[in-house]
Amino acid sequence: MSLLTVVVPCYNEEEAIPFFYEEMLKTIEVFNKDFPSVEFEMLFIDDGSKDKTLKVLREYNEKDKRVRYVSFSRNFGKEAGIYAGLDNAKGDYVVIMDADLQDPPSLLPEMFKAVTEEGFDSAATRRVTRKGEPVIRSFFARMFYKLMARISKTEIVDGARDYRIMTRQMVNAILSMGEYNRFTKGIYGWVGFETKWFEYENVERVAGETKWSFWKLFMYSIEGVIGFSTAPLVISSFFGILCMLLAFVMIVFIIIRKLIYGDPTSGWPSLVCIIMLIGGMQLSCIGIVGEYLAKTYLETKHRPIYIAKEIR
Repeated sequence: MSLLTVVVPCYNEEEAIPFFYEEMLKTIEVFNKDFPSVEFEMLFIDDGSKDKTLKVLREYNEKDKRVRYVSFSRNFGKEAGIYAGLDNAKGDYVVIMDADLQDPPSLLPEMFKAVTEEGFDSAATRRVTRKGEPVIRSFFARMFYKLMARISKTEIVDGARDYRIMTRQMVNAILSMGEYNRFTKGIYGWVGFETKWFEYENVERVAGETKWSFWKLFMYSIEGVIGFSTAPLVISSFFGILCMLLAFVMIVFIIIRKLIYGDPTSGWPSLVCIIMLIGGMQLSCIGIVGEYLAKTYLETKHRPIYIAKEIR
């Protein structure tokens, strides 16, 4: 018998969990017709929810032995939830899914077949449309993936979801990367392994509201850029060299103008604009360096990625 662990990170998902549980029961029933030798466990990660998520998980845990959960002492974020799920999963194969049913469970049998019969180490999903999302957020999401494709050597697939199934070998490789500042989409690409991609159209949430605001997604994208590319540091160095070259050219220009035309008085507005421009570039470059230093500082503290308050 093989064990398949379904890891489900949750934050304030009391409304969605019952729908997810019922859908998973249907999926397991269909799944076992093709793979009767596979057992399931559902591992919910309560990321410090402020609603009744933990109460709902306790109820399901009492009536169904296949349901386990880990409850955090506070909200650590989805990345910590994913890591905790992989860390506590017992399965020979591990799949990560969202509780809001935006990750179609119906794809699970095909994904499992890819890793057990077709020789892949992982089967992952990506959205081919962003129907239902705000236009501005969709635009910036596409720009982020295009940017990462240019500045990072790690492959990060456009529209990739966290919904994927992995072999135990790949799970152990991901767990070996114990970094505090985590960007899982980049980690998947960095550890390598052969992955088969499944495409599907965007699905609306079954219940509740998204926890990802535009600001949170923006900060998450910065995490990805800093974690898997040093291009911003190169760009800041390039701006510094460019400013020095421009300053040298201007010095030569001023000397030549002095020798030919004397010393005509220049207007102060242009001088103020130049000072503001150079000052802004300097502050931006210092900010970029500061972000890398801040991440390094947090890593050196060796803080735990998560703290579990209750495990069943």
